[in-house]
Amino acid sequence: MSLAGKTLFITGASRGIGLEIGLRAARDGANVAIAAKTADPHPRLEGTIYTAAEAIEKAGGKALPLVVDVRDDESVAQAMAKTAETFGGIDILVNNASAINLTPVEAIDMKRFDLMHQINTRGTLLCSKLAIPYLKNAQNPHILMLSPPLDMQEKWFKNHTAYSIAKYGMSLVVLGLAGELRPKGIAVNALWPRTSIATAAVNNLLGGEQMMQASRRPAIVADAAYEIFIRPSRECSGNFFIDDTLLAEAGVTDFDQYRVNPEVDLFQDFFVPDDSPAPASLKAVGKG
Repeated sequence: MSLAGKTLFITGASRGIGLEIGLRAARDGANVAIAAKTADPHPRLEGTIYTAAEAIEKAGGKALPLVVDVRDDESVAQAMAKTAETFGGIDILVNNASAINLTPVEAIDMKRFDLMHQINTRGTLLCSKLAIPYLKNAQNPHILMLSPPLDMQEKWFKNHTAYSIAKYGMSLVVLGLAGELRPKGIAVNALWPRTSIATAAVNNLLGGEQMMQASRRPAIVADAAYEIFIRPSRECSGNFFIDDTLLAEAGVTDFDQYRVNPEVDLFQDFFVPDDSPAPASLKAVGKG
């Protein structure tokens, strides 16, 4: 299968994983609605919806840059209507927009909790809800959340309970919506990276350059997302995929291609279940 002519609505697509998923689809000739807040250049964040649109079109796709706040019901509704009007429908929704704050409960500012809940959990549910009428008319409709497996262990919540609740909320939408939409043939899945991914969030909020060097590039998540999108929606729903495991099952054997720095051990991400073995060594190349 190919994504040629398919229309993707991707939240948070001005940079990072969202943009990379759009670029991967664009190489097939897909249409990509870039739904994000960054219209003007940001001093600490690379990229805007317009630079993303330019990159999508250079990659071979058609782009529609849209200023969208996933916390705003009307903003999302108007953006989806504009996407369908421009491209004739919506085939794939990618709920990528997310906020992170790794603060313990005692110290968390409740405004930060509210922000994470509004963007991660509520935003995901809202975008999914509003996309359903369009997806019903698509030939192979998919909803994908960039959210973790529902592995309920204390270690995934301690020290950052607020963030974990907000991310697991996205995955709970997957769990419920997969069952709700299965009779309609709309696939709903989650995808999560095994390792940290070299994005602005990692660089600015989590570990700086040291963690960036211990990360994989966003392309691994994009390649895994593509593998999901080309699968028949009626046969692939309700899954909580780990990026490298999915790609290994699809026949990928070279995971070193995704490393930022092959000479550095990879940092395993939050939320990866203990019973999920890595298909390739996370040690520095030559050590594993």
